[in-house]
Amino acid sequence: MILWKPSMIALSVAAMLMFAQNTGVQRTVVTRADVSAPGREAVITHVTLAAGATSGRHTHPGEEITYVMSGQAVILIDGREPLTVKAGEGFIVPNAAKHEARNTGTVPLELAAVYLIEKGQPIATPAP
Repeated sequence: MILWKPSMIALSVAAMLMFAQNTGVQRTVVTRADVSAPGREAVITHVTLAAGATSGRHTHPGEEITYVMSGQAVILIDGREPLTVKAGEGFIVPNAAKHEARNTGTVPLELAAVYLIEKGQPIATPAP
């Protein structure tokens, strides 16, 4: 059982507000479970970005491992060259890296994203 602290609730609310303001983005948590790494959990999500939408700059308290199910995008990770991806490809975002995804296609971008994050932390936090 997770005991929620006020700071954890505040971070979760901030993350939800960030994504709520991004009307072209829909994130659905499929499942979450503890993993063998102490203090970590895996969160599997289904992410949809409307044509032309962006995820907005954000970070994760752990790694993001993503498979592109349909569509195409540019992934912008601070300190790296832009990465263009399409259906059938994948990408990994390092722990705490500021990044965003931009749907560059004319159809929705569908992603299967797995986050290996610090247990009890929000999946994502807005970044400047």
